[in-house]
Amino acid sequence: MHPQSQVLLRQSELFTGPLLLAGLPADALLDELPQAIGWSWHAGEYRWLNTAYAQRSHFGIQPPRADWAAAVLFLPKSRELTEYLLQALAHQVPDKPLYLVGEKRAGVERAAKQLSIFGQPRKLDSARHCQLWQVRVTSAPEPVLEPHTFTVALAQGALSVRSLPGVFSHGRLDVGTALLLQHLEDLPQGDWLDYGCGAGVLGAALKQSYPHNHLHLLDVDAFALESSHLTLAANQLSAEVIAGDSLADAPTNLAAIITNPPFHQGVHTDYQATERLIREAKQHLKPGGVLRLVANSFLRYPELIEQHLGPCRILAEQQGFRIYEARRP
Repeated sequence: MHPQSQVLLRQSELFTGPLLLAGLPADALLDELPQAIGWSWHAGEYRWLNTAYAQRSHFGIQPPRADWAAAVLFLPKSRELTEYLLQALAHQVPDKPLYLVGEKRAGVERAAKQLSIFGQPRKLDSARHCQLWQVRVTSAPEPVLEPHTFTVALAQGALSVRSLPGVFSHGRLDVGTALLLQHLEDLPQGDWLDYGCGAGVLGAALKQSYPHNHLHLLDVDAFALESSHLTLAANQLSAEVIAGDSLADAPTNLAAIITNPPFHQGVHTDYQATERLIREAKQHLKPGGVLRLVANSFLRYPELIEQHLGPCRILAEQQGFRIYEARRP
């Protein structure tokens, strides 16, 4: 069981009524808290929870509504996302307890200061390199979830991007994506996939340049999916947006997979998602289909690409990033 869940259960006498668990990990915590419901914005964790605990989990950017006795937030990585989530939860539990649990190295003590707008926070426990904090909600302002808007200049015209808190490179264009935007030409005709779409920058740029191609955008995060919807709508574009945590959730017979793949899971560095993408790309590309990927140049992806797909070319290199391309035979 995850250390945050273990710390929560050390104080299990506090959690006897209907409980909303926001951002809970995919573990057996719901076995120990039979009146709890989980709220997740991670598609993979939600799928696991929904399979293990049918009708006891919710996916999306808004919390489920009910008469909760208390709410718990498992600390996410983003401070801005934490601010919104605490507002959303506090609004669900006026005059009731709101809890925050998280790892010390993730900054839970710093994040606990964000509880002060709702009441007087106090630390209840510290164990397993985690802390548990509580506040009784005496003030619950209306939660505000506003996208940050920025513009990306492209050869075919300006692209207006909408980014919600917690989304990768929130409010700005990252170096890897900027490089990949310069190398989106000469893709085979057919269905394309923007894997790990984030705020939808690559997907929207592709659709703007090639309006007749069928485009899919996939991401694991509900806030990224909503950001992509907003970005597409802001530019009068349309594409299929898919919630998923791997290529298993994507269509097959693709002409191209274009990606600036994720490598963080919470505060942890994790390359498994990208390595799995490379291993599974061949099964989702049609013959002659292309995988085009941008990554830090120190990562040893070329060997993995050649092992599972075919000869790997470097299309560009800049500021510590490389664009790799391989074609299915």
